[in-house]
Amino acid sequence: MKTIIKHLLIFSISFISLISLSAKAQNTFDILILNGRIIDGTGNPWFEADVGIVDQHIVSIGNLENAQAAKIIDASGLIVSPGFIDPHTHAIRGIFDNPTAESSLRQGVTTLLEGNDGSSPFPIDEHYQAIRDKGISTNWSVFVGQGTIRELVIGTENRSATTDELQQMKTLVAQAMEQGAMGISTGLFYVPGNFTPIEEVIELSRIVADYDGIYISHMRDEVAGLMDSVNETIRIGEESGIPVQITHHKAMGRQNWGASVETLSMVDAARTRGIDITMDQYPYTAAQSSMSAIVPQWAQAGGRDALLAIWNDSALRQELKDGIVDRILYDRGGGSPANIVISFSAWDTSLEGKSLADIANDRGIEPSPGNAAEIAMDIISRGGAQAVYHAMSEEDVERIMQHPATAIGSDGTLTIFGDGAPHPRQYGTFARVLGRYVRERGIITLEDAVRKMSGATAQRLGIRDRGILREGFYADISIFDADEIRDLSTFEEPHQYAEGVKHVIVNGTLAIEDGLVTDARPGMILNGPGYIED
Repeated sequence: MKTIIKHLLIFSISFISLISLSAKAQNTFDILILNGRIIDGTGNPWFEADVGIVDQHIVSIGNLENAQAAKIIDASGLIVSPGFIDPHTHAIRGIFDNPTAESSLRQGVTTLLEGNDGSSPFPIDEHYQAIRDKGISTNWSVFVGQGTIRELVIGTENRSATTDELQQMKTLVAQAMEQGAMGISTGLFYVPGNFTPIEEVIELSRIVADYDGIYISHMRDEVAGLMDSVNETIRIGEESGIPVQITHHKAMGRQNWGASVETLSMVDAARTRGIDITMDQYPYTAAQSSMSAIVPQWAQAGGRDALLAIWNDSALRQELKDGIVDRILYDRGGGSPANIVISFSAWDTSLEGKSLADIANDRGIEPSPGNAAEIAMDIISRGGAQAVYHAMSEEDVERIMQHPATAIGSDGTLTIFGDGAPHPRQYGTFARVLGRYVRERGIITLEDAVRKMSGATAQRLGIRDRGILREGFYADISIFDADEIRDLSTFEEPHQYAEGVKHVIVNGTLAIEDGLVTDARPGMILNGPGYIED
């Protein structure tokens, strides 16, 4: 099958080459981008050139000033780059209500990857068909979630899989890869992923490696157990023979700040001895997750009802409360209930934008960690909530960003504009890197930033015809003003689109033109390397 796919790819490239030769001979294109500074996604220095597009593909890059086109874009003073690829999203939360993915498009993002942190749609083929039926503006692909597969077979029990259960999970993972998943994701911090022994993860990863997929992981612990978790990720790559990616790499908890020095050294050492390990990150010092992120995993076995039973058990309640307090003080809480802010609460929207300290004050009680733990469990018992956790340092963010093996990903959703108080990363990640960390701070170069947002991720995912501006590749292109691009979204006022992106082309069609979102829905499903067409 892989030989057949290879031959089809060669045929496709040859066919596109014929189109390119014809277009050059006739000097006629569907879209012509003139006078831009090309940053091609490889990390190489920018150069001046024009870009000619026919149908869905780039067919010519060079001096095309005398060419003709149905649509001409004057990119004078602008950067012409590959469309950005977001390897870590939770965009399923919103894509069917917001198929334009406007908050992503306005940052220059043309491809979204769903199925992260061990949770994914399943079956993959049914999900892909639903996306096709909807029609979306960006390209779309998914990882298969190890936690999703485990829950289908085992549930949320805290135990190892039996031999038969492991075989069932292997079969489901193989099915997902053949239906087009890019690889497998784990959320070893979350339930049921947290209950998974490393040997089980390695066995499933070997299946994915057979299909040339990758392993991407929200590690087991990003605080006190950070080093052990990095070692675990390295071991999974080493023993299963699969490329691995530490997703949204960070060092959480005030006492853990600066730990990225050691984690990056561990990544370098692993790469030196031949382990194919990379990272991605978002450029913020706060995370977002459910309120259960501050609840010890042992108490979450069996689901929400079992958790509430423990909370209501006089013999176990204090142990659970102590565990939550510990996470407020030394984990995601960053040392204070003021650092945990409700972003979404379906059952009480008045909580959105308020910290646990604010809620305690509203209730007339001291905003202590103990009272915050009581409030957190009250929120969970009433329906739960999403929260933003301020618990990272800017120095670690910058250090991780500078590492050559780090790509950029948002970890964002696609919230309806004005809904809740979401993390600003869904509106600002890519623009923030270009505006704050390239232009203002000089942490990385513009060329390297574009590489981290496009070519590096395409290479990591095995996408051979996107992520770089090259003749024959799909025309996924972002055109932006390097002097203007910036994020406007803040934690206090998150619902603000990024500025500075002028045009976005997806598969040869303008999805943003002159700063305005068009009615086009040119997004495609990007199948993974193991895809077998029915």
